[in-house]
Amino acid sequence: MRCTVCQWVKIVDMNNEAMSEQLFNHGEVAGAALSVGATVVTHSLGLKKFEIVYDSREGIEPARSKIVDIEVDMLNEPSTTRVYLEPQVLILGQHDVGETE
Repeated sequence: MRCTVCQWVKIVDMNNEAMSEQLFNHGEVAGAALSVGATVVTHSLGLKKFEIVYDSREGIEPARSKIVDIEVDMLNEPSTTRVYLEPQVLILGQHDVGETE
């Protein structure tokens, strides 16, 4: 079974006012037996201007997120499975990763 791992990310300014909310796609995993409540370890997320990116700088701890929902879309052929991680909030100015390559 192939699953797409997704996470809702809310971008706010320093006054905690919402700027945008985006669905970030972490990628696909194959053959994993995933369930609600399981933990997924990925790179931490950051911002490069207004774009959500992985923060893979040295010294940054990996992010651990719980699976909060699993969606199976059986209306399409082949059926698709999306795994949703707990939402995250990124603050402009505090979660900037700079000019990474």
